[in-house]
Amino acid sequence: MTPTAVLLSLCYVVAASLFILCLRGLSGPETARRGLVLGEVGMFIAVVGTLLHKDIIRYDWIIAGVIVGSAIGIAISGWIPMTKMPERIAFSHAFGGLASALVGVAEYSREAERLTHFKMGALGLEVFLGFLTFNASLMAYAKLQGLITGAPITYKGQNFVNVAMFIGALVLLCFLVFDPLHPAVFYAICATGLVVGITGVLPIGGADMPVVISLNNSYAGLAACATGFALGSQILIISGALDGSSGFLLSLLMSRAMNRSFTNILFGAFGTDIAPTQGPAVTKAYNEATVEDAGAVLKASQSVIFVPGYGMAVSQAQHAVRDLAASLERRGVDVKYAIHPVAGRMPGHMNVLLAEANVPYEKLFDLDNINDDFARTDAVIVVGANDVVNPAAKKDPGSPIYGMPVFNVEQSRSVIVLKRSMNPGFSGVENELFFQPNTMMVLGDAKKTLLSMTAELKDGGH
Repeated sequence: MTPTAVLLSLCYVVAASLFILCLRGLSGPETARRGLVLGEVGMFIAVVGTLLHKDIIRYDWIIAGVIVGSAIGIAISGWIPMTKMPERIAFSHAFGGLASALVGVAEYSREAERLTHFKMGALGLEVFLGFLTFNASLMAYAKLQGLITGAPITYKGQNFVNVAMFIGALVLLCFLVFDPLHPAVFYAICATGLVVGITGVLPIGGADMPVVISLNNSYAGLAACATGFALGSQILIISGALDGSSGFLLSLLMSRAMNRSFTNILFGAFGTDIAPTQGPAVTKAYNEATVEDAGAVLKASQSVIFVPGYGMAVSQAQHAVRDLAASLERRGVDVKYAIHPVAGRMPGHMNVLLAEANVPYEKLFDLDNINDDFARTDAVIVVGANDVVNPAAKKDPGSPIYGMPVFNVEQSRSVIVLKRSMNPGFSGVENELFFQPNTMMVLGDAKKTLLSMTAELKDGGH
């Protein structure tokens, strides 16, 4: 091996080690920041090492790509608010998948007559998963952004069609493995990936988007792994395998947290005929309260639990939540935060927003660690959460969310719900909690309501 080749291999070994340490660090909030830095350093080393590859003969287009890509990355980091992170991540996954797919197309066009059976198989998987990830992530972005409806878009026989296209692509790939010199078949695989990316996500409801985003992350990783096999790049194989496996495991864990079948999410409404409703008019009686009413409850409370949801992200109320919690703590109130694994629109959405507001990690509790505390809590403040606090998930076998693990919010002494209106949440399921006798609904923008509640505590004294 030449000294350059040795240096390249060493860079890849160091980068791969840092990627593994990155995942290890991201497994806990206390070490997440350090893990992220390790991953960034590993990626930098991998990129610099790749620039030493013997097959690179000119750097002008590479330099242009680095400049343009860096400019876009800096702009995204600087301009997109934290509340739009789910959309940003979905968009990033789209272009990660597209990059892998285009590399596969270029490699097939250049090497079609010299492809081995193994390399052809890797290229086929690369372009299929890459194009699937591209369109699936764009569809997830469109649902999250409200460009298309978040409700499932279904049609008769959708599951059969999706599975048939998936199997059909694999059959075409098997044909190409034995005879690669059929460009029409290759591009048919590419087209099938694009179509499956659309038809696979359209039937999935907006409430399942966290799992879809995680699954697209897995697809992008597998596409990168296949790219590594096609190009003989060890670092792509390692990093893609890490990304693919971790994303898949996270998807399984999140579907389990919702008590949903993974095949249900993967194929879209598989095995159920229940369709979400579209904002039905509320006819039940509920207790609408004022900020003053909520303030009176909080002044008499010794323990308070905040339950944040997507509504907190929409109103950008995380800092207002922290300020109200600080006011309560100055009054000697015990304050905790209950974090559901699928609250929001991406994995860890609530954790990210509360971390931005400098809420201490030790005050965040997951479902298993805090659910028994609600029965001993004076007041619960639900900030824009819906399905994760719906008692129907425990009591109503006819509910679409029946069996989903939810917080025992209704067991607390008082429940204060902050919502814009009485419309159901993203899944379209009416929430029984809102009509409980111990629940008061404070309607309006969550951020403004929280700021008013903080002012009420300061002005009212003890």
